[in-house]
Amino acid sequence: MTHFRISEAAALVGVSDDTIRRWADAGLLESDTDESGRRVVSGASLARRAIELAPATGDDSDPVRRSARNRFTGIVTGVQREGLVALVELQCGPNRVVSLMTAEALDDLALEVGSRATAVVKATTVIVETERRQAPSPAPAARAGRRTQEEP
Repeated sequence: MTHFRISEAAALVGVSDDTIRRWADAGLLESDTDESGRRVVSGASLARRAIELAPATGDDSDPVRRSARNRFTGIVTGVQREGLVALVELQCGPNRVVSLMTAEALDDLALEVGSRATAVVKATTVIVETERRQAPSPAPAARAGRRTQEEP
């Protein structure tokens, strides 16, 4: 099972270390201590808490229904217009989102640095990355490229 140190868990869900400790003390997160004696929280309980805290995706008062579920609300931090196209940068929490759009769309949306905006992402390809886990060290003979058994 995956566990995160308090500071790692806080960074993942965008809260303070103290908030993670309070949630663990209140039983909202499963916690334990690692081999070094540091407090850690389970990845599964952190994932459940993140889902509980996430804003609802369906707003019944909105007359528009969308198939895209990935919405990042933030502030416009950059706008570049070049002829018929525009590049708009948003800072959405810890995430930087860049959108390439027509200059006409930029004008229609009245986007400028400091505007509040929501990037709605619908992609055919999503790439997920994770840290590489260290593989167990091979046996000394295998590391040296030596055979460990005689071949006939």
